[in-house]
Amino acid sequence: MPQDQIKPLTSLRFFAALWVVLYTYIHELQGAVAVPLLDKGYLGVDLFFILSGFILSYVYLEAFGEGRFDYGKFVVHRLARVYPLHIATLGFTLLLVTAAAIKGITLDGNAANWAALPAHLTLTQAWGLAPTASFNHPSWSISAEWFAYLSFPAVAALAWPLRSRPMLAVGLAVAFLVALNIAFQTIAGFALTKATFHWGALRIVPTFLFGSALYLAWRSGLVASPWAARIGAVAGIGGALVAAQLGAPDWLTVIALGLGLLAMGGLGDKGVLSSKPLVYLGEISFATYMIYVPWKWVYLKGADMVLGLNGSPLPFMWWLTGLVALVPLSMLAHHLVELPFRRVVRRWGEQLVNKPTPEAA
Repeated sequence: MPQDQIKPLTSLRFFAALWVVLYTYIHELQGAVAVPLLDKGYLGVDLFFILSGFILSYVYLEAFGEGRFDYGKFVVHRLARVYPLHIATLGFTLLLVTAAAIKGITLDGNAANWAALPAHLTLTQAWGLAPTASFNHPSWSISAEWFAYLSFPAVAALAWPLRSRPMLAVGLAVAFLVALNIAFQTIAGFALTKATFHWGALRIVPTFLFGSALYLAWRSGLVASPWAARIGAVAGIGGALVAAQLGAPDWLTVIALGLGLLAMGGLGDKGVLSSKPLVYLGEISFATYMIYVPWKWVYLKGADMVLGLNGSPLPFMWWLTGLVALVPLSMLAHHLVELPFRRVVRRWGEQLVNKPTPEAA
Protein backbone atom coordinates (compact mmCIF):
# COMPACT_ATOMS: atom_id res chain seq x y z
CA MET A 1 0.00 0.00 0.00
CA PRO A 2 1.41 3.45 -0.82
CA GLN A 3 2.57 5.30 2.26
CA ASP A 4 -0.08 8.00 1.89
CA GLN A 5 -2.99 5.64 1.28
CA ILE A 6 -5.47 3.95 3.60
CA LYS A 7 -7.74 2.22 1.12
CA PRO A 8 -11.18 2.93 2.63
CA LEU A 9 -10.25 6.58 3.05
CA THR A 10 -9.05 6.76 -0.54
CA SER A 11 -12.44 5.42 -1.64
CA LEU A 12 -14.11 7.99 0.60
CA ARG A 13 -12.50 10.72 -1.51
CA PHE A 14 -14.60 9.58 -4.47
CA PHE A 15 -17.85 9.91 -2.52
CA ALA A 16 -16.80 13.32 -1.23
CA ALA A 17 -16.13 14.48 -4.79
CA LEU A 18 -19.40 13.00 -6.04
CA TRP A 19 -21.31 14.85 -3.31
CA VAL A 20 -19.78 18.15 -4.37
CA VAL A 21 -20.43 17.49 -8.07
CA LEU A 22 -24.06 16.58 -7.47
CA TYR A 23 -24.50 19.71 -5.38
CA THR A 24 -24.09 21.84 -8.49
CA TYR A 25 -25.00 19.38 -11.24
CA ILE A 26 -28.41 18.33 -9.88
CA HIS A 27 -29.82 21.76 -10.75
CA GLU A 28 -29.22 21.04 -14.44
CA LEU A 29 -31.71 18.14 -14.41
CA GLN A 30 -35.24 18.61 -15.69
CA GLY A 31 -37.81 17.98 -12.97
CA ALA A 32 -35.22 17.78 -10.21
CA VAL A 33 -36.77 18.10 -6.76
CA ALA A 34 -35.09 19.70 -3.79
CA VAL A 35 -33.15 17.16 -1.73
CA PRO A 36 -31.62 18.68 1.43
CA LEU A 37 -28.85 16.08 1.43
CA LEU A 38 -27.69 17.17 -2.03
CA ASP A 39 -28.14 20.83 -1.15
CA LYS A 40 -25.52 20.23 1.56
CA GLY A 41 -23.05 18.87 -0.98
CA TYR A 42 -20.67 21.76 -0.36
CA LEU A 43 -19.76 19.93 2.88
CA GLY A 44 -17.94 17.41 0.74
CA VAL A 45 -15.17 20.01 0.64
CA ASP A 46 -14.97 20.01 4.44
CA LEU A 47 -14.71 16.23 4.31
CA PHE A 48 -11.75 16.64 1.97
CA PHE A 49 -10.19 19.06 4.46
CA ILE A 50 -10.56 16.55 7.32
CA LEU A 51 -9.04 13.86 5.12
CA SER A 52 -6.08 16.11 4.36
CA GLY A 53 -5.38 16.73 8.04
CA PHE A 54 -5.64 13.01 8.78
CA ILE A 55 -3.50 11.77 5.89
CA LEU A 56 -0.77 14.40 6.21
CA SER A 57 -0.48 13.58 9.90
CA TYR A 58 -0.43 9.87 9.01
CA VAL A 59 2.46 10.41 6.63
CA TYR A 60 4.49 13.18 8.28
CA LEU A 61 3.70 13.57 11.99
CA GLU A 62 6.12 10.89 13.22
CA ALA A 63 8.93 12.42 11.19
CA PHE A 64 8.12 15.85 12.61
CA GLY A 65 8.13 14.61 16.18
CA GLU A 66 11.38 12.72 15.71
CA GLY A 67 13.15 15.63 14.03
CA ARG A 68 13.27 14.02 10.57
CA PHE A 69 10.76 16.35 8.90
CA ASP A 70 12.15 18.14 5.82
CA TYR A 71 9.93 21.19 5.33
CA GLY A 72 11.42 22.13 1.96
CA LYS A 73 10.87 18.66 0.52
CA PHE A 74 7.41 18.55 2.07
CA VAL A 75 6.40 21.81 0.39
CA VAL A 76 7.72 20.59 -2.96
CA HIS A 77 5.75 17.35 -2.69
CA ARG A 78 2.54 19.12 -1.72
CA LEU A 79 2.92 21.67 -4.52
CA ALA A 80 3.54 18.84 -6.97
CA ARG A 81 0.35 17.20 -5.74
CA VAL A 82 -1.97 20.09 -6.58
CA TYR A 83 -0.32 22.68 -8.81
CA PRO A 84 0.07 20.93 -12.19
CA LEU A 85 -3.60 20.02 -12.51
CA HIS A 86 -4.62 23.40 -11.12
CA ILE A 87 -2.59 25.18 -13.79
CA ALA A 88 -3.87 22.85 -16.51
CA THR A 89 -7.52 23.43 -15.61
CA LEU A 90 -6.89 27.15 -15.16
CA GLY A 91 -5.32 27.30 -18.64
CA PHE A 92 -8.24 25.38 -20.14
CA THR A 93 -10.70 27.69 -18.42
CA LEU A 94 -8.87 30.74 -19.76
CA LEU A 95 -9.21 29.34 -23.27
CA LEU A 96 -12.91 28.70 -22.69
CA VAL A 97 -13.72 32.16 -21.38
CA THR A 98 -11.68 33.80 -24.15
CA ALA A 99 -13.43 31.78 -26.87
CA ALA A 100 -16.79 32.46 -25.23
CA ALA A 101 -16.09 36.19 -25.10
CA ILE A 102 -15.17 36.23 -28.81
CA LYS A 103 -18.45 34.50 -29.66
CA GLY A 104 -20.48 36.60 -27.23
CA ILE A 105 -21.34 33.63 -25.00
CA THR A 106 -21.62 33.93 -21.23
CA LEU A 107 -20.30 30.91 -19.37
CA ASP A 108 -20.69 32.22 -15.86
CA GLY A 109 -21.17 35.64 -14.36
CA ASN A 110 -17.77 35.68 -12.63
CA ALA A 111 -15.90 33.29 -14.90
CA ALA A 112 -13.59 35.88 -16.42
CA ASN A 113 -12.59 38.40 -13.80
CA TRP A 114 -9.00 38.92 -14.91
CA ALA A 115 -8.17 40.84 -11.75
CA ALA A 116 -8.31 37.49 -9.95
CA LEU A 117 -5.69 35.86 -12.19
CA PRO A 118 -2.59 36.71 -10.08
CA ALA A 119 -4.18 35.10 -7.03
CA HIS A 120 -5.04 31.99 -9.05
CA LEU A 121 -1.49 31.72 -10.35
CA THR A 122 -0.06 31.95 -6.83
CA LEU A 123 -2.71 29.69 -5.24
CA THR A 124 -3.81 32.50 -2.93
CA GLN A 125 -7.35 32.98 -4.27
CA ALA A 126 -8.88 31.71 -1.01
CA TRP A 127 -6.78 34.04 1.13
CA GLY A 128 -8.97 37.06 0.48
CA LEU A 129 -6.77 38.14 -2.44
CA ALA A 130 -9.24 37.42 -5.27
CA PRO A 131 -12.11 39.87 -5.91
CA THR A 132 -14.54 37.17 -7.08
CA ALA A 133 -14.81 33.39 -7.49
CA SER A 134 -13.34 33.51 -10.97
CA PHE A 135 -12.17 31.03 -13.61
CA ASN A 136 -12.25 27.43 -12.31
CA HIS A 137 -14.25 28.19 -9.19
CA PRO A 138 -13.57 24.99 -7.19
CA SER A 139 -9.85 25.78 -7.14
CA TRP A 140 -10.47 28.06 -4.15
CA SER A 141 -10.33 24.91 -2.01
CA ILE A 142 -6.94 23.98 -3.45
CA SER A 143 -5.76 27.43 -2.39
CA ALA A 144 -7.08 26.71 1.10
CA GLU A 145 -5.25 23.36 1.06
CA TRP A 146 -2.06 25.17 0.07
CA PHE A 147 -2.50 27.43 3.11
CA ALA A 148 -2.86 24.35 5.32
CA TYR A 149 0.19 22.70 3.75
CA LEU A 150 2.35 25.73 4.45
CA SER A 151 1.04 25.79 8.03
CA PHE A 152 1.52 22.08 8.68
CA PRO A 153 4.49 22.49 11.07
CA ALA A 154 2.27 24.56 13.36
CA VAL A 155 -0.43 21.87 13.24
CA ALA A 156 2.15 19.16 13.93
CA ALA A 157 3.56 21.16 16.84
CA LEU A 158 0.09 21.16 18.40
CA ALA A 159 -0.66 17.51 17.65
CA TRP A 160 2.60 15.78 18.57
CA PRO A 161 2.57 16.64 22.33
CA LEU A 162 -0.99 15.22 22.51
CA ARG A 163 -0.13 11.89 20.86
CA SER A 164 -0.53 10.04 24.16
CA ARG A 165 -3.83 11.82 24.90
CA PRO A 166 -5.72 11.44 21.62
CA MET A 167 -9.20 11.87 23.07
CA LEU A 168 -8.16 15.19 24.58
CA ALA A 169 -6.87 16.21 21.14
CA VAL A 170 -10.16 15.23 19.50
CA GLY A 171 -12.17 17.02 22.19
CA LEU A 172 -10.15 20.21 21.82
CA ALA A 173 -10.42 20.05 18.02
CA VAL A 174 -14.19 19.59 18.18
CA ALA A 175 -14.57 22.44 20.67
CA PHE A 176 -12.49 24.74 18.46
CA LEU A 177 -14.43 23.74 15.36
CA VAL A 178 -17.79 24.45 17.01
CA ALA A 179 -16.66 27.71 18.61
CA LEU A 180 -15.12 29.07 15.42
CA ASN A 181 -18.16 28.16 13.32
CA ILE A 182 -20.57 29.80 15.76
CA ALA A 183 -18.39 32.89 16.12
CA PHE A 184 -17.94 33.26 12.37
CA GLN A 185 -21.68 32.90 11.76
CA THR A 186 -22.37 35.56 14.37
CA ILE A 187 -19.82 38.03 13.02
CA ALA A 188 -19.98 37.41 9.26
CA GLY A 189 -23.68 36.63 8.97
CA PHE A 190 -23.14 33.39 7.02
CA ALA A 191 -21.77 29.95 7.79
CA LEU A 192 -18.03 29.34 7.69
CA THR A 193 -18.82 26.17 5.72
CA LYS A 194 -20.04 28.43 2.90
CA ALA A 195 -16.85 30.51 2.76
CA THR A 196 -14.97 30.11 -0.52
CA PHE A 197 -12.73 32.71 -2.16
CA HIS A 198 -13.25 34.97 0.87
CA TRP A 199 -12.26 33.25 4.14
CA GLY A 200 -11.58 29.91 2.46
CA ALA A 201 -8.16 29.77 4.14
CA LEU A 202 -9.88 30.17 7.50
CA ARG A 203 -12.49 27.52 6.68
CA ILE A 204 -9.89 24.80 6.41
CA VAL A 205 -8.22 25.52 9.75
CA PRO A 206 -10.67 23.79 12.14
CA THR A 207 -11.33 20.83 9.85
CA PHE A 208 -7.64 20.26 9.12
CA LEU A 209 -6.90 20.35 12.87
CA PHE A 210 -9.83 17.97 13.43
CA GLY A 211 -8.38 15.57 10.88
CA SER A 212 -4.99 15.65 12.58
CA ALA A 213 -6.60 14.95 15.97
CA LEU A 214 -8.58 12.07 14.48
CA TYR A 215 -5.32 10.60 13.22
CA LEU A 216 -4.04 10.55 16.81
CA ALA A 217 -7.16 8.61 17.82
CA TRP A 218 -6.64 6.18 14.91
CA ARG A 219 -2.96 5.84 15.84
CA SER A 220 -3.91 4.89 19.40
CA GLY A 221 -5.85 1.87 18.12
CA LEU A 222 -9.27 3.27 18.99
CA VAL A 223 -10.87 1.63 15.94
CA ALA A 224 -8.54 -1.36 15.63
CA SER A 225 -11.42 -3.73 16.31
CA PRO A 226 -13.24 -4.59 13.06
CA TRP A 227 -16.59 -4.38 14.83
CA ALA A 228 -15.80 -0.97 16.33
CA ALA A 229 -14.72 0.23 12.89
CA ARG A 230 -17.88 -1.05 11.17
CA ILE A 231 -20.28 0.27 13.79
CA GLY A 232 -18.47 3.59 13.99
CA ALA A 233 -18.41 4.01 10.21
CA VAL A 234 -22.14 3.34 9.89
CA ALA A 235 -22.97 5.57 12.85
CA GLY A 236 -20.69 8.42 11.80
CA ILE A 237 -21.39 8.57 8.09
CA GLY A 238 -25.04 7.61 8.54
CA GLY A 239 -25.46 10.24 11.24
CA ALA A 240 -23.85 12.85 9.01
CA LEU A 241 -26.17 12.07 6.12
CA VAL A 242 -29.23 12.20 8.38
CA ALA A 243 -28.06 15.48 9.91
CA ALA A 244 -27.55 16.96 6.44
CA GLN A 245 -30.95 15.74 5.25
CA LEU A 246 -32.68 17.20 8.33
CA GLY A 247 -30.93 20.56 7.99
CA ALA A 248 -28.88 20.33 11.19
CA PRO A 249 -26.12 22.91 11.74
CA ASP A 250 -23.30 22.28 9.30
CA TRP A 251 -20.75 21.92 12.06
CA LEU A 252 -22.70 18.97 13.48
CA THR A 253 -22.65 17.23 10.10
CA VAL A 254 -18.93 17.93 9.75
CA ILE A 255 -18.17 16.42 13.16
CA ALA A 256 -20.17 13.30 12.30
CA LEU A 257 -18.33 13.02 8.98
CA GLY A 258 -15.02 13.19 10.80
CA LEU A 259 -15.99 10.48 13.29
CA GLY A 260 -17.18 8.29 10.42
CA LEU A 261 -13.89 8.90 8.65
CA LEU A 262 -11.98 7.82 11.76
CA ALA A 263 -13.94 4.57 11.94
CA MET A 264 -13.48 3.90 8.22
CA GLY A 265 -9.75 4.18 8.76
CA GLY A 266 -9.98 1.03 10.87
CA LEU A 267 -11.78 -1.10 8.30
CA GLY A 268 -8.56 -2.56 6.91
CA ASP A 269 -7.89 -3.72 3.38
CA LYS A 270 -10.90 -6.01 3.05
CA GLY A 271 -14.41 -5.08 2.11
CA VAL A 272 -16.07 -3.10 -0.63
CA LEU A 273 -14.36 0.18 0.28
CA SER A 274 -11.00 -1.44 -0.35
CA SER A 275 -12.02 -2.84 -3.72
CA LYS A 276 -9.85 -1.84 -6.66
CA PRO A 277 -12.61 0.04 -8.56
CA LEU A 278 -13.55 2.26 -5.62
CA VAL A 279 -9.93 2.88 -4.60
CA TYR A 280 -9.15 3.84 -8.20
CA LEU A 281 -12.12 6.23 -8.32
CA GLY A 282 -10.76 7.76 -5.14
CA GLU A 283 -7.32 8.14 -6.68
CA ILE A 284 -8.73 10.08 -9.64
CA SER A 285 -11.15 12.10 -7.49
CA PHE A 286 -8.88 15.14 -7.41
CA ALA A 287 -9.07 15.26 -11.19
CA THR A 288 -12.86 14.84 -11.00
CA TYR A 289 -13.12 17.75 -8.63
CA MET A 290 -10.86 20.00 -10.68
CA ILE A 291 -12.48 19.40 -14.08
CA TYR A 292 -16.18 19.19 -13.25
CA VAL A 293 -16.96 22.91 -13.63
CA PRO A 294 -15.15 23.46 -16.98
CA TRP A 295 -16.69 20.21 -18.24
CA LYS A 296 -20.14 21.32 -17.11
CA TRP A 297 -19.77 24.56 -19.05
CA VAL A 298 -18.72 22.74 -22.22
CA TYR A 299 -21.30 19.97 -21.94
CA LEU A 300 -24.23 22.23 -21.10
CA LYS A 301 -23.48 24.57 -24.01
CA GLY A 302 -23.07 21.64 -26.38
CA ALA A 303 -26.26 19.94 -25.22
CA ASP A 304 -28.14 23.21 -25.42
CA MET A 305 -27.06 23.70 -29.01
CA VAL A 306 -28.09 20.16 -29.98
CA LEU A 307 -31.41 20.13 -28.11
CA GLY A 308 -32.32 23.79 -28.44
CA LEU A 309 -33.17 24.11 -24.76
CA ASN A 310 -32.37 27.83 -24.52
CA GLY A 311 -30.67 27.32 -21.19
CA SER A 312 -33.32 25.04 -19.69
CA PRO A 313 -32.31 21.97 -17.63
CA LEU A 314 -31.42 18.73 -19.38
CA PRO A 315 -33.54 15.60 -19.90
CA PHE A 316 -32.46 12.76 -17.61
CA MET A 317 -30.40 10.71 -20.09
CA TRP A 318 -28.52 13.77 -21.31
CA TRP A 319 -27.91 14.83 -17.71
CA LEU A 320 -26.72 11.36 -16.71
CA THR A 321 -24.42 11.12 -19.73
CA GLY A 322 -22.72 14.36 -18.78
CA LEU A 323 -22.30 13.16 -15.22
CA VAL A 324 -20.91 9.72 -16.10
CA ALA A 325 -18.56 11.24 -18.69
CA LEU A 326 -16.64 12.78 -15.79
CA VAL A 327 -15.13 9.36 -15.05
CA PRO A 328 -13.21 8.82 -18.33
CA LEU A 329 -12.34 12.52 -18.45
CA SER A 330 -10.96 12.29 -14.92
CA MET A 331 -8.92 9.27 -15.92
CA LEU A 332 -7.38 11.22 -18.78
CA ALA A 333 -6.62 14.22 -16.59
CA HIS A 334 -5.15 11.98 -13.89
CA HIS A 335 -2.89 9.94 -16.15
CA LEU A 336 -1.94 12.53 -18.77
CA VAL A 337 -1.54 15.60 -16.58
CA GLU A 338 -1.68 14.97 -12.84
CA LEU A 339 0.70 12.01 -12.48
CA PRO A 340 3.41 12.82 -15.06
CA PHE A 341 3.67 16.50 -14.15
CA ARG A 342 3.61 15.67 -10.45
CA ARG A 343 6.77 13.66 -11.05
CA VAL A 344 8.32 16.54 -13.01
CA VAL A 345 7.61 19.12 -10.31
CA ARG A 346 8.86 16.80 -7.58
CA ARG A 347 12.09 16.12 -9.44
CA TRP A 348 12.77 19.77 -10.22
CA GLY A 349 11.71 20.92 -6.77
CA GLU A 350 13.82 18.39 -4.94
CA GLN A 351 16.83 19.43 -7.00
CA LEU A 352 16.17 23.02 -6.01
CA VAL A 353 15.74 22.47 -2.26
CA ASN A 354 18.66 20.04 -2.12
CA LYS A 355 21.01 22.30 -4.09
CA PRO A 356 23.99 23.20 -1.93
CA THR A 357 24.58 26.87 -1.15
CA PRO A 358 27.80 28.48 -2.52
CA GLU A 359 29.22 28.47 1.01
CA ALA A 360 28.56 24.74 1.37
CA ALA A 361 29.68 23.81 -2.11
